[in-house]
Amino acid sequence: MNLSFSKIRNVNTVKTKHWLGMAYVSTALVCGGLSAVAAPKKAPPAPPPAPLTEAGEILLANYAAMLTELQTEIIEALPAIDEQRKTAFVKAYQTESDALATALSATRAQAKAKDKEAAAKAYSDAREALASAQAEAQGPVEAILNQLDGFLASDKLDASLVKYIVLAQATPRGLAEFAQQGNEWEALVNKLLADDDLMKRMVEAEGANGGNYGQAMRIYTDIQKASPRAGEGILGRLALGVSLEHAVPIKQANPQTAINAPAIVDPVQRYLQFEKAYLNGELDPAFKDLSAWECRHVVNGDEPDETLAWGREMLRNYRPDHISTKDFRWRYVKAVKTDVKYGSQDQKNDLPSLQKYQNMINTGGVCGRRAFFGRFILRCFGIPTIARPQKGHATLVHWTPDGWVINLGAGWTWGWLHTGQQDLDFLAYTQARAAAEKFTRVQRAQWIGAVLGEPKTLGFHDEASGFWNGVALYRQRAIVEESKAVALAAVGQDIAEANVSKEADIVEDVVVTEADRGIITGPDGVITIPAVACRVTTTKPGKIVFMKSALGGLQMHYSRIGDPATFEYTFEAPAAGVYELVARVVTVSPDQRLLVTPNDANETVDITAPYTIGMWEQTPPARLPLVKGRNVLRFTRAEPVKGMTIKDFTLTPVK
Repeated sequence: MNLSFSKIRNVNTVKTKHWLGMAYVSTALVCGGLSAVAAPKKAPPAPPPAPLTEAGEILLANYAAMLTELQTEIIEALPAIDEQRKTAFVKAYQTESDALATALSATRAQAKAKDKEAAAKAYSDAREALASAQAEAQGPVEAILNQLDGFLASDKLDASLVKYIVLAQATPRGLAEFAQQGNEWEALVNKLLADDDLMKRMVEAEGANGGNYGQAMRIYTDIQKASPRAGEGILGRLALGVSLEHAVPIKQANPQTAINAPAIVDPVQRYLQFEKAYLNGELDPAFKDLSAWECRHVVNGDEPDETLAWGREMLRNYRPDHISTKDFRWRYVKAVKTDVKYGSQDQKNDLPSLQKYQNMINTGGVCGRRAFFGRFILRCFGIPTIARPQKGHATLVHWTPDGWVINLGAGWTWGWLHTGQQDLDFLAYTQARAAAEKFTRVQRAQWIGAVLGEPKTLGFHDEASGFWNGVALYRQRAIVEESKAVALAAVGQDIAEANVSKEADIVEDVVVTEADRGIITGPDGVITIPAVACRVTTTKPGKIVFMKSALGGLQMHYSRIGDPATFEYTFEAPAAGVYELVARVVTVSPDQRLLVTPNDANETVDITAPYTIGMWEQTPPARLPLVKGRNVLRFTRAEPVKGMTIKDFTLTPVK
């Protein structure tokens, strides 16, 4: 077995990064600048336990006895390990973990060091110490992993292990508090503890939030009752993900004016909302392949279900090119780049009638609001995403078929997750999870560590734990190396605190045919002009974009970013006279105008576009004089220019 530290090949850069990113990291613009990462805030203390009834005390004793019996059974079944080998392994693990922590600290220190030479020397020394620790670890680690490989590949102990984990994470008292509420609650716990397969799937998906397995079982059962489709395939994994994630209720973020709206997200309705979207083909095609663990990071948003539905419809209407782009790093989330303006000066205009994510694309924000909106729009389409802050700056990380990618911040090394896990450890964890069958060996070692009372560890950059957790981490690393996983480079670093990116976009080629440009004049003299039938008078691309429309055919988008552009239409009018012009438009922010000049008129007609909140609507009719035969309409925009999507224009003769 080759356990040497391999190098992760980094996409879009000619520099290779050492395993776990200990080498070159490009500088990024971040809120507050690049500096050492502070630890996340600690969670508030748990509320005091509920008092146990007489029945609860009996249940507590029963669950505690189960836990003790399982622990004894598992320990007796563990393989004998030579103490000398074990001691050498633990020492190697501890030494390497310490060296990694020092190297990570030295890497980050370079970014803010005043004495660059001293910082570079400390970094070089830390790298040398790390390399030495890795070399010394290889022999002891290889010996232990070779010995335990067959044992960890077997599922013989799985039923006992996962039942122990459920009981331990829930705690006997926690289960007793839930079960003592009545026969129905106790039956749910009994049903769970009798279902080895369900417990294993729960534990493989990282267990119930807060250890609330009783509540997770209740949610899971209610979902099964609500939908006959919730038992198998992706919908079964979705149901499990919802149940585990919502075992601790999620506070719902309602519009200020929605005073009677639910205070928490309804987990059953959250499942049904995603089930409906999936069956209607509204989610990303890759959604069907997500694991239950990945589904958890789709369904854990604080938005109401109707806001999720709005997000999907809004983007289909407004920027369908963000849905169809082949660049998965920016799919959906590119809406932040194009339409969530950087700056907090307009947040005073947030509307109390709108949900917060609707306000974010309306009035913009700094790093936090932009990252929040990015995560929201990804969830809308079934893409897993996690908050990934760094010092003084909010970013996000999201799933792609090629691995997880950072948006809107510095690359791997500079951030953490809400759990306190370093982003490098999260990266390794997700890369190993992609090999699901092999990853179970990692989890078995973790489960055994829990049985033996070893402290939980979040990765190599966390404090070193015991023998079995060390085995889990080295087995995880071996899986990543064998898979030749690629670490995706961060995208959007240059717009962390800016509106305009220098990053090259992957733009979908849209061919505008003569049929797409066809102008139709009806027997009643009504003229319909497709928005894409225009001639654009600008020297820079990107201000006006043509794209496929969810309504069929094509549509045009006038971007908020870039130099002003003029677009004009030439067409034939069947008769001279006054015509009423209306445009079919989508806007995601208010106070927008179109300026149109008919032919060579001296005056420009000012059209106020409606604030459609992402839906299709028509502009108020504007009266224009046309001549019989050839006419030209020239359009410009009035400042401040915001994004507007146009499907077509209709000119109706005024009688």
